[in-house]
Amino acid sequence: MAKKKEITVEEKLRALYDLQLIDSRIDAMRLMRGELPLEVQDLEDDISAYETRIHKLETDIIGLEGKIKDKKNEIEDAKSLIEKYTKQQEKVRNNREFNSLTKEIEFQELEVQLCEKRIKEAQVKIEQKKEIITETNEKLTTKKENLEHKKEELDEIVKETEKEEKTLLKKSEEFGKLIDDHLLKAYKRIRSNVRNGLAVVTLERGAAGGSFFTIPPQIQLEIAARKKIITDEHSGRILVDVELAREEQEKIEGLLK
Repeated sequence: MAKKKEITVEEKLRALYDLQLIDSRIDAMRLMRGELPLEVQDLEDDISAYETRIHKLETDIIGLEGKIKDKKNEIEDAKSLIEKYTKQQEKVRNNREFNSLTKEIEFQELEVQLCEKRIKEAQVKIEQKKEIITETNEKLTTKKENLEHKKEELDEIVKETEKEEKTLLKKSEEFGKLIDDHLLKAYKRIRSNVRNGLAVVTLERGAAGGSFFTIPPQIQLEIAARKKIITDEHSGRILVDVELAREEQEKIEGLLK
């Protein structure tokens, strides 16, 4: 069996930079969407909150209407008792019975007044809740209109870039397979730890791309020699020379045309 060809350090560096170029293009594409996905999510959360609030208010109103109905029934019961006690007063034989019935009538009259007070309080609460529902519905309508516009805008951007993004994601996976697991994990870890997603950078004026710290001349020579993988001690990024980067940029641009 023929021995499998071992990949050189230079080939690893080229594969890493190719992967970085592709992933950077995916990042740029997603950046085009800007804050739209988050805005859509926020609007959907707001709409859900408004709908929950309206449902709770409507449930509260049903509860208050039930209480009003109960209080009206209590008023009818109290009035029936008042009528009954009043008729009984006409048949009493002494003042003690008359006074006792009078107290019962007064108590039921107070019950009627209390029930009427509770009904008015409930009616006021119902009106207040209805006003809040109206205001919330207006806000809900506005949020839904905004959501529709934002979704249309996002869908348009996604539609424009969807085909290219799928191609790039496939290429990213393909180039990732050319890199050994340990190196690929390191690349992904660095990408996740840096703001712009650049894990592999070139030297710019003697410093690592995006850094102000100068790389010693000896290290620059080693980077250009492509004999080992060198990282920037300050940012942790993998370093490649400008010439290699230019060659791979041309290759990837041609590949993606």
